Amino acid sequence: MSLDTAEKQKLIESHQVHATDTGSVEVQVAMLSERISKLSDHLQGNIHDFASRQGLLKMIGKRKRLLSYLKVKNEKKYHDLVIKIGIRG
Repeated sequence: MSLDTAEKQKLIESHQVHATDTGSVEVQVAMLSERISKLSDHLQGNIHDFASRQGLLKMIGKRKRLLSYLKVKNEKKYHDLVIKIGIRG
């Protein structure tokens, strides 16, 4: 479940740190969160798609590592990102 170009551009514009930013931690976490959301919806209808489930778990792990990195580097940005994306209760 990949994102199309328009969706990617919208996510980049809403989370970028500076004008030419496409790969900061904030942008990467936002893109991973969107892909995780789409894949979760897919897996609810296709419960036997084990390959996609494995990919979902890998994406969740990568997002978790990126968030822990951001928390160590800049805790304020971490909390702002978590609230903005809405991934923690």
